[in-house]
Amino acid sequence: MQEIADKTFIETSYPGVTLGAIYWSHGLILLDAPFRAEDSRAWRSSLLNLGGGVDRLLINLDAHYDRTLGVRSMDCTVIGHEQQADIFRNRPVTFKSQNIDTGADWEQYNGLGSIRWAPPDITFSKRMVIHWDEKSIVLEHRPGSSPGATWVSIPAHKLVFVGDAVVINQPPFLAYSDLSDWLTCLQSLLEPEFIDYTIISGRGGIATHHDLLHTIDFLKKTQQLLEIVGAHITPTQMDDLVVELLSGIEVPVQRRLQYEQRLRYGLSHYFDRRSREDKTELID
Repeated sequence: MQEIADKTFIETSYPGVTLGAIYWSHGLILLDAPFRAEDSRAWRSSLLNLGGGVDRLLINLDAHYDRTLGVRSMDCTVIGHEQQADIFRNRPVTFKSQNIDTGADWEQYNGLGSIRWAPPDITFSKRMVIHWDEKSIVLEHRPGSSPGATWVSIPAHKLVFVGDAVVINQPPFLAYSDLSDWLTCLQSLLEPEFIDYTIISGRGGIATHHDLLHTIDFLKKTQQLLEIVGAHITPTQMDDLVVELLSGIEVPVQRRLQYEQRLRYGLSHYFDRRSREDKTELID
């Protein structure tokens, strides 16, 4: 566990996403959860040593399986954007481990078993502020990387947790993204509002200015390549696109197949959505 500001910690040692913990006088505020049961137990044990008040909240930065499978085991009141709640309503009540091949981290592990989802108890639409201390925590809807994507900032510490909007040394998830909105959100991190902020990536911990610019360049390159391909894509074009996009990332050998599948799945769903949108526009 790494302390990145007064009473504010991140944890990057568990598989899945970067975890956050803020312990204030009123209680403990958590960001996301580990997906393995043994990691949830270890994380909860670590949190006991932090102290703070008795109440606990958990904020989901989006509804991705990697950050929501283990939420119920954290036994907290859950906060998420209203679009996250819509996603949970469309899921089966119980998750059963199966081979989906989205390139997510949870798919690399066996024995997850049957898990009951923990949808948000509290939702918001655009912005929410939590006052549990003399400082405040700000939740903002930042669409682009996924529906209901949320950034959590602590203005007093100049910290912002951006979830999967910025990833480090790995390709982002594209399946449910809107590249234009995503780029707009990332450009805001270059504006005066966030210029002095420390950015916490949902996958990799503290992100540098280089990591931010690399993600922006990756998304712009993806947009350009998709425009070249057009509305439809052949299997050969898909393979070429995956290779081209991965060429700019230093991918560990043991992760290459996973990241290739992440891009293939994401691009495939992106094209499917674009095709459906085009058909709807023709009907209208």
